[in-house]
Amino acid sequence: MFTGLVQKVGALRRLSRAGEGWSLEVAHEPWPDALVLGESVAVQGACLTVTAAGRGFFTADLLDETLGRTALRGLAEGARLNLERALAVGERLGGHIVSGHVDEVGTLAGVAARGRDVAWRIACSAALARQTVLKGSVAVEGVSLTVSGLGDDCFEVNLIPHTLQSTSLCDRRVGDALNLEGDLVGKYVARLLGRDAGGGVSERLLEENGFL
Repeated sequence: MFTGLVQKVGALRRLSRAGEGWSLEVAHEPWPDALVLGESVAVQGACLTVTAAGRGFFTADLLDETLGRTALRGLAEGARLNLERALAVGERLGGHIVSGHVDEVGTLAGVAARGRDVAWRIACSAALARQTVLKGSVAVEGVSLTVSGLGDDCFEVNLIPHTLQSTSLCDRRVGDALNLEGDLVGKYVARLLGRDAGGGVSERLLEENGFL
């Protein structure tokens, strides 16, 4: 699990074919305690497993499905990458609960200045929009952000200068693809209410779950 608080911004060294999958190599400033084989690192919001590590770099294997479901496939060598190591029990949960499982690839549809901040309008599926609530949380490229506006097929987030300067989000332009992960609690609620199947709260549902 992760929190959506970026710890380092690395760089993509290479993305190459490896057997029936892909190998991703990332360069980064060393952590005080070195990465170890098998640990999880969120790269642009996608949870990957470290397969090799050295001072200032690590590699991870990716399936075709991972590339197909994320925006990693569109990154060029040298692209900046948001990195976060998995949350340790007892650490502060400064962002929100992030699984590192990208739900879909959205699109940066609009950018507007809001005083010192910047507002992003992000196009997404209607299903993800339904699971998103005003003032709730969403992970964009692995960054925990607060939802400031909602639409039927989009949502808005505000980015403070620190967030833009400290993450790879500063590299994004209108039309760019973005890894999106909806709020985990929202997904369970939507599933319970049957929204994905077009259902809703019914007397039978309430009775089956002990409310009547």
